[in-house]
Formats: sequence, structure tokens, C-alpha cells
Amino acid sequence: MRAALALLLALAAVVPALPAAAQVADAEQAGDQLSTDFYEGRTDGIWDRMTPQMQSALRSRENLAASREQIRQQLGVETEVLERTVSSAQGHTVYLRRARFEKLPMVVLVQWAFDAEGKVGGFFIRPEQSEPPAPAPSKYLDYQTRADLRLPFEDEFFVVWGGRSLEQNRHAADANQRFALDLVILRDGATHAGDGRSNEDYHCFGRPVLAPATGTVVEALDGVEDNVPGETNREQLTGNRVILDHGNGEFSVLAHFRKGSLQVKAGDSVAAGQQLGECGNSGNSSEPHIHYQLQDGPRFGEAAGLPAQFRNYRADGEVVARGEPAKGQHIRPAAPGG
Repeated sequence: MRAALALLLALAAVVPALPAAAQVADAEQAGDQLSTDFYEGRTDGIWDRMTPQMQSALRSRENLAASREQIRQQLGVETEVLERTVSSAQGHTVYLRRARFEKLPMVVLVQWAFDAEGKVGGFFIRPEQSEPPAPAPSKYLDYQTRADLRLPFEDEFFVVWGGRSLEQNRHAADANQRFALDLVILRDGATHAGDGRSNEDYHCFGRPVLAPATGTVVEALDGVEDNVPGETNREQLTGNRVILDHGNGEFSVLAHFRKGSLQVKAGDSVAAGQQLGECGNSGNSSEPHIHYQLQDGPRFGEAAGLPAQFRNYRADGEVVARGEPAKGQHIRPAAPGG
């Protein structure tokens, strides 16, 4: 079945967390009520509760009402609720409902995402895939990194996406970003202080981003505006970026730098640990974070992803002599200077 409605926030880095009990109860109540309102055609109230970004994506109240009619025709009525869960991601509280409908044999997912003010910032209804898609094929599964890689920062970062399975790493579905990492700083389980509406609220925003190994700057792209948190720039996917040639057919891509923060230019030689710029929120990014990937060519989006094995770092406090960071780990260099 063709997906009837898919208007979920395009989050480049989704950080799952457990909300407070009161927040869970509020989200469950809101998600239940909005689902009922949608099923019963009370879409005007839902429209009024949506963020401007959601309203812009839908374009009109009439389109929201039409999508409800399309759902009703394709799925029929909801017959059973199997599970309801609430989590936090990117400053949003996410309500997820697994349910059955009369016209479809498979389980259907209903998801509502609420911002800090309780506005609807994301919504979809779609069938749950019975079997998850497979990671993109790669001829580099047994590849051993040749560059002497260090982590591209001195702080402790949290691995939002990292690893080889799709469960660990959404990038694994893309051959170009097959082993890429998305990294943020967590404090008390949150990526930001305050309400998260300003980039300056985010713990990693403005933190130094370092060269992971010696190399030559192939490309240094600056001048892309940092996004307002919760919004993305899909026209310039990486935003401000640096691509380094480490030799031996290995190239590092570091993306989403803060506008105006780059300290290198194309042709420069850099040493491992040299500052390249500052962590930002430019490009297809809804909150400040570092995107890192190793690839077999100099052009982003055309080269194949390579496994990136870093040396001498700590993962959840344990020293790793050589390894690949994975989702859910807190990582930092094992010693100053990497």
C-alpha cells in the first residue's frame, strides 16, 4: 500500500530518551485525543495545534482533511491498539501507537511529535514494515582503515547513529554513508539546556571540530546559514563541510559546521587534532551535531562509505585501542591530544 500520509519531522540526528512520567502521561493523552480527532474528522482543531512548519508542509486545512479521507478509504477504521510508547527526540516528545485497521492485515504506526509548547511538529500514519530493510551492500565490510584516525573532538560526545546495522545506524541504508556517525553532547540526558529554540542552547554548538588524521583539505565549504533548531536545509545537505584527503584512497567528510567558523581552506595541509572549525547546525540538520564519514573518493554523495576505525579512545569509560563507535556510546579521546 502506498503510504497515505508521511509528514514526520526530518530529523538528521534523533536522540531517543525517556521523558518524565508526567510528560509521558500528557503525551499519551494528547496522542490518544489527536488520533481520535483525526479518525473522526475533527481536523480543524488539529490544524490549529500544528507548528507553522507542519502547516507549510500540508499547505492548507483542506489538504489535512483530504488526507484523513484518504486514510479512511485505504485503512478503514482502527480496530485494535497494540501498544503505545512515548520517547523524546531532538527537543520533541514523540507518541507512537501500533494499531490494527480493518482493511489492512499488517500493523499500522500512528505517530505524533510535540514540541516544547505542545504544538504538533510531526505526524504520520503508515504500515509497519514486517521485515526491516537490509543495509546497503558494501564491498568494504572487512576493510581495515589505513589512516591513523583519532576522534575529531576532545569533548565527550554521544553516538546518536553509528554501527553497521540499520537499528544502530540509519546511514547504513545509503552506500555513500554506509558507516557514517552522527554525534552530539549529552548532559543529564539532554542535548540542550533551556527550551532548545536557539542553537546556543545546545551543548555541542560552537565546540571545536578537529582533523581526525593528517591530510590535505580537498574542499572547505563555508557560508551556509545555521538552521533554527527543528528546521532543516535539504538543498545543501552537508551544510558547511570539510573534506580531507588522508592518502591511500581514504577521505574524511565532516559536516554541519557553524557558519563562518572554518579555519582551513582547500589545499591546506592539516595535522591530526588541528582545529578545522566549530560544530554547527547547517544543512540537513535539525539540531547542532557532528556528522563524520570516511569514504573512498573526494566527492560527497558519489564515493562509497568506508569503515572508520579510530584509535585510543574511551567508550563508556573503557579504553578502546582500535574500534568503530556504535549507537548509544559515550566516547572521548583516551588521552589529551587523542
